[in-house]
Amino acid sequence: MQAFDYDLFVIGGGSGGVRAARMAAQRGARVALAEVAAMGGTCVNLGCIPKKLYSYAAHFAESFEQSHGFGWIGEAPTLDWEALKGNRAREISRLNGIYMQLLKSAGVQIIENWATLAGKHAVDVGGQRFSARHILLATGGKPSVPDIPGREHAITSNEIFDLSPFPQRLLIVGGGYIACEFASIFNGLGAKVTQLYRGAQVLRGFDGDVRSFISSEMVKAGVTLHLNTDLTAIERAGDCLHVRLRDGSLLSVDAVLYATGRVPMTDGLGLETAGVTRSKAGAIEVNERYQTSTPSIYAIGDVTARIQLTPVALGEAMVVADHLFGPAAGKKPRSMSYDFIPTAVFTHPNIGTVGYSEADAAEKFGKISVYRSDFKALKHTLSGSTERTLMKLVVDDTTDRVVGLHMVGPDAGEIVQGFAVALKAGATKAVFDGTVGIHPTVAEEFVTMREPISR
Repeated sequence: MQAFDYDLFVIGGGSGGVRAARMAAQRGARVALAEVAAMGGTCVNLGCIPKKLYSYAAHFAESFEQSHGFGWIGEAPTLDWEALKGNRAREISRLNGIYMQLLKSAGVQIIENWATLAGKHAVDVGGQRFSARHILLATGGKPSVPDIPGREHAITSNEIFDLSPFPQRLLIVGGGYIACEFASIFNGLGAKVTQLYRGAQVLRGFDGDVRSFISSEMVKAGVTLHLNTDLTAIERAGDCLHVRLRDGSLLSVDAVLYATGRVPMTDGLGLETAGVTRSKAGAIEVNERYQTSTPSIYAIGDVTARIQLTPVALGEAMVVADHLFGPAAGKKPRSMSYDFIPTAVFTHPNIGTVGYSEADAAEKFGKISVYRSDFKALKHTLSGSTERTLMKLVVDDTTDRVVGLHMVGPDAGEIVQGFAVALKAGATKAVFDGTVGIHPTVAEEFVTMREPISR
């Protein structure tokens, strides 16, 4: 039998790579992990965590304003952008250290350098060659900026967290969840935000009611949204940028954030050397066990471009670890289902969703019933805010199963996480109707909607 330096060599220190390396090492495998950047990947360093921290920061301005309706008197404090950036950086650094310690405690050898495939069982890291029985690619994705005149003046979500100075006028290009989240965040922090999207409505792929509702709420909160439009060029003009739109009009802004999609990070990995194939879109192709076209090489997370969510990468990592080295003692091997994966969009207000949109449910199940509620939350009867909440259920008439649950409102992600368990377990509308609500809460609306708005 051929001898290898390692049983598993992981390329990429993001959520998926770290989880797979830890689990494999805990089961007795000899594991190494190579990472050239800060440990934790996009989620910890340039995605979920810093974005959520900035979202919290952005909520304070409206909270101070709304407090007057509850008897609090006085002027709101002002934002210290540099202090926010510094506090965020310290927290991310702390998390980087935790990830490093988790790996070291599990016995994983960490190699801080760029890794390239050198064969079906070989990896080159900074000129040093290692052999491994199995190799796992978990390199994630990166922002994509189209090739337009002046693209060098644009920034992406990688740079937005440390932008200096604070952009008083921010243009955001894109209509996906990243674009919408940063539009809400910087609007809340005090910037004058303009968002451009070439489509007819933001958040393609989400439920139609959710899309139109959040669009309206964001505009009501102060975001200037231009649909069915795009920019054609960016020009530097002194301290500001001139942005030319498709209709010939001109905008003057301080910064342009491109959030028009992400692409898998596969360049420079040596995929061709090892015979690993990619799709036309550039993602690494894998089977149900996350095996690539080369059986000894696996891939998980955003580099496969299946569902680009951190918990999905974590789940895939567990499947790979169980498949290669067996499950934990007393446990069954894990499997990964892509049905009823909940997700949240941290716009203001938040979006939480799980299951099928109304359109997708109608196409899959045929006969469906739709329950919908749109209301002003109790808090805003005194706050002075005009913000409204949307809650929606989609039911398969044949089985009475709730197959879609959608919310736009405060803490939507926290609320929908719990209901995701119910949908995953196959809860019916009768089960929802028979569940006692907690009063007064927004969440109780999901178990008190009785009359469908359409069938």
